[in-house]
Amino acid sequence: MTNTTKAYLIGAGIGSLAAAAFMIRDGKIKGDNISILEAGSLIGGSLDGAGNPEQGYSLRGGRMLTTDNYECTWDLFKSIPSLHNPGRSVFEETVEFNEHHQSNSKARLVDQRRAKVPVSSMGFSMQDRMELLKLSQADEAEMGNSNITEWLSPSFFETEFWYMWATTFAFQPWHSAVEFKRYLHRFMMEFSRIETLAGVKRTIYNQYDSLVLPLQTWLKQNGVRFIMDCQVQKITHTLSNEQFMVTGLHCLRGGVEEIITVDEGDLVFLQNGSMTDASSLGSMSSAPEKRNKLDSGGWQLWEQLAAEHPGMGNPAAFNSCIARSYWASFTVTLKDPRFFNLMQKFSGNEAGTGGLVTFKDSNWLMSIVLAHQPHFINQPADVQVFWGYALFPDRIGNYVAKPMSECNGAEILQELLGHLRFDSEVFDNANCIPCRMPYITSMFMPRSIGDRPLPVPPGTKNFAFISQFVEVADDVVFTVEYSVRAAQMAVYQLLGVNKQVPPVTAHDKSLGTKMEALIKAFK
Repeated sequence: MTNTTKAYLIGAGIGSLAAAAFMIRDGKIKGDNISILEAGSLIGGSLDGAGNPEQGYSLRGGRMLTTDNYECTWDLFKSIPSLHNPGRSVFEETVEFNEHHQSNSKARLVDQRRAKVPVSSMGFSMQDRMELLKLSQADEAEMGNSNITEWLSPSFFETEFWYMWATTFAFQPWHSAVEFKRYLHRFMMEFSRIETLAGVKRTIYNQYDSLVLPLQTWLKQNGVRFIMDCQVQKITHTLSNEQFMVTGLHCLRGGVEEIITVDEGDLVFLQNGSMTDASSLGSMSSAPEKRNKLDSGGWQLWEQLAAEHPGMGNPAAFNSCIARSYWASFTVTLKDPRFFNLMQKFSGNEAGTGGLVTFKDSNWLMSIVLAHQPHFINQPADVQVFWGYALFPDRIGNYVAKPMSECNGAEILQELLGHLRFDSEVFDNANCIPCRMPYITSMFMPRSIGDRPLPVPPGTKNFAFISQFVEVADDVVFTVEYSVRAAQMAVYQLLGVNKQVPPVTAHDKSLGTKMEALIKAFK
């Protein structure tokens, strides 16, 4: 690459932000030669966080981090300065924060009697242990596009382990057995402490304020151009000597059509697909609108490329069944400490130390988490914010006679109060913003080899994919790490960076003895 090399990144999610940073730091590309094209008005993609005390705060989801894994993520954020602690990196301030706020959940599961479920036993039978061991040692080629239920008996899905694992990572029984196996390997360290979430690390504030904002600030300081309200509608390309080369980007910018010419030596990175595509927000009085990919166009470019060229993947494997990829979340803004005080008394955890509290007998399979406060940079001291989600929002509630998907914020709070047996006054003046996400676990859908393209597909000259929908050996989706790793791999390959991408930490080496010992140790 030369000093005139330009890079265009389609989508402003964490993958694109990370790719831009790696190009500057390791590829020696000038920041003012990098353009990030975003169809919306905000950057960060699924790492969102917005709102204010008056209108309420909103998070579509929260991100679990660990320092035992996330090798590429921490490699990146060791280079990004903190916005609040001069002379320190985002990595350093995050580690220090977690040294003072350690996770040790004392109410991980709560049953229909409002009793904390004992979780010292995982609830495994001998059959459960043997089937789980077989799955963990199976070859991915042998597993194919099978789902988890094809490997584990119905009794497994009633164990305490499944309730904790499923709600920690958002797995459903019909999801990919390959991805479930990868999680067992990748998060082997969490296997033995899933009941306390002791390995979970959190950022100081929400994911946007703590990760996206400092990264965006650093990129802007280095000259990166953020072009908002710019939807790329078509990627033009040529095939020369059997090499795929992008030549232009057809954009709709501020309602005006324009074409960006991609010259020889320039690079294009596409965030293919999105787990938060077509998401919608409700209010205290209205349920979120039901939308799909046709309302947003978030999958359009990938679908166009995949239809025209082999090796570009198969988006239909992931976005064809909303009923199997959908769940809903909600964010609650309070101006009264009573709820937080009652939860601390009930759970035994101060906010920020307990992680998820899951109501295991909830028809919606509802969970909530009270993060350390403040959770937003602009959050006043007398305001509290917590987040929750449900894996089965299409089911009728226990205390509200309708599915969560049809509930407004007030009705979701009513359902939560029913499980906790708290008086309704604790939510006086509360503001609950529900969120519908039709594709939130689409990357967990059963897949075949080839359904996910490589970050740099074979035969491509100046083009790469960076998202949750690329194939990265041994790593797991639905993590910040996956997007950052894919970005680092793509940048290093296209730019010929003479540096190794940090390898996936091999916690599962000697798997035959380690995993077998772990599984057999649980009752």
